[in-house]
Amino acid sequence: MADSLPLIADLDRVDESTVAPPWRDRLTALDLTPPQLLFPQTLPALQAVIRHLHHSGGTMRPCGMGTKLTWGGIGPPVDYLVSDAALHRIIDHAVGDLTITVEAGISLAAVQAHLAPTGQFLPLDPAYPDQATLGGIVATADAGSWRQRYGGVRDLLLGMTMVRADGAIAKAGGRVVKNVAGYDLMKLLTGSFGTLGMVAELTFRTYPLPETTATRILTGSTEAIAATTQTLLNSTLTPVRLDLLNGLLMRAGGGRGALGLGVEFASIAASVAVQLDQLDAIATQQGLTITTPAPDFWDTLTATVRTPAHSDAITARFGVLPTALPDLLANLPTTAIALGNGGSGLGFCQFPAGITADQLRRVRRQCAQQRGFFTLLDAPAALKHTIDPWGYPGNAIALMRQVKQSFDPQNGFSPGIFVDGI
Repeated sequence: MADSLPLIADLDRVDESTVAPPWRDRLTALDLTPPQLLFPQTLPALQAVIRHLHHSGGTMRPCGMGTKLTWGGIGPPVDYLVSDAALHRIIDHAVGDLTITVEAGISLAAVQAHLAPTGQFLPLDPAYPDQATLGGIVATADAGSWRQRYGGVRDLLLGMTMVRADGAIAKAGGRVVKNVAGYDLMKLLTGSFGTLGMVAELTFRTYPLPETTATRILTGSTEAIAATTQTLLNSTLTPVRLDLLNGLLMRAGGGRGALGLGVEFASIAASVAVQLDQLDAIATQQGLTITTPAPDFWDTLTATVRTPAHSDAITARFGVLPTALPDLLANLPTTAIALGNGGSGLGFCQFPAGITADQLRRVRRQCAQQRGFFTLLDAPAALKHTIDPWGYPGNAIALMRQVKQSFDPQNGFSPGIFVDGI
């Protein structure tokens, strides 16, 4: 247990009377009390907290708004939960260069609101889009359907400032698109689940807001959906989203069929119209049914598949070879809802309470047979004690442990929640 924190300027501490209701649940899930939740108001205050824990042998869990604290493994109790939610400034927006630099505690929603008047946006569509902070999105590498056109979190990230385990500052990259210095550091921190350090500032590449967007939903047989997906990937069409949807998710989004393909185009109006005509022709040739969904279709899908319907629901992230995605989605347990990106084979699924560990292991084996993975994100603690949330079968564990030792030799950041208990 760490020594009690000294008085640190610009550090907010909460107690039973001031902690907000959502935080009460999150603290309970981690077996923490309100005084163990800290909100540094400045970067020096954050450094002071981390420096104290380093010298006293204490442990901490970095977070933003706390929406993904239950993702990953279950580690031992920590001394403090440290939120960067108060570090939410926009540091610089180079409109002409299409870059923005922000503090890591700012929400994605706030960034989008700032960018919109300039005709720009940040193409990230994570879980909990109204609450998710950019630091949390980077820490969990949480990208969604826009991956098809814009890539994942790593592809949008240009620069990073982090606080090391000893409280010192480290920087990588920069504020210009062509600067690639420190690229490896950014890759390591992205998706590290807060086990290597705490992100403090981030620079992202932004994109112009499209003039027009339009979506088609194609439904039909697994074979026809698979063939259509490959045809689109090999064509000159440029969808911004290309997601395969299993039957239960289709129905949740207002559609029908055992398997669906959601395709969105975003560009100038003339380009979108031409691409829609070409898509319709391909779908008709494959005998697929073509529908136009409601305007909120993609938001509904994200909320349905990535936000647990209740506390006992299980959400997971998976990846397979893209060619194996249609069969995987068609053969999931009938109670699962799932979608996967047609270009990368990466996706998300949700299972209701009552799904067994053996059923989840079967899904994991299906993914492994296609050179993929299956990771539990949200799940009851009892289930995570039964089935390893990560299930990593590769040979990089020793290297991962070396990286952890180099960045965090005292194991003070998020101990035990990453692959193999790192």
